[in-house]
Amino acid sequence: MSIRPAEPRDVPGIVAMIRELADYEKLLDDCRADADALERHLFGPHPFAEALVAERDDEVAAFALYFYTFSTFECAPTLYLEDLYVRPHARRSGIGARLLAALAKRAVERGCKRFEWAVLDWNEPAITFYRTLGAAPNDGWTTFRLDGPALDRLASRCG
Repeated sequence: MSIRPAEPRDVPGIVAMIRELADYEKLLDDCRADADALERHLFGPHPFAEALVAERDDEVAAFALYFYTFSTFECAPTLYLEDLYVRPHARRSGIGARLLAALAKRAVERGCKRFEWAVLDWNEPAITFYRTLGAAPNDGWTTFRLDGPALDRLASRCG
């Protein structure tokens, strides 16, 4: 098994895994992932995110998509994991742990003081897995989101 930065040729496979993840999370109806948009945002002139892929037996079996935010309290960057997905046939092989370790290494190398991600409350297998790695929930914080018409309405208040 090997882990490497994603390349444009990986985009169709990553999109397929994003859709598999959305289905697992019971959010497939909300998934609008498409190859053109993902390629533009990962590899275009102004990338918004990066991705790692894990190959096993000449197949991309997992991916991790991430980006950087900034912590004002730490006055340092944070690596934020948007999605981690391991295809069912490759689970329990260490791929997920190796991807997270590779991301932790990137975070340390780039001076990040934090490595964060979110997990659905009902996803006990993932929560248990993350705890075995030493991760802890960030209790006391609630994630907020603006999207669709609410985002447009607030943006329009700016004139």
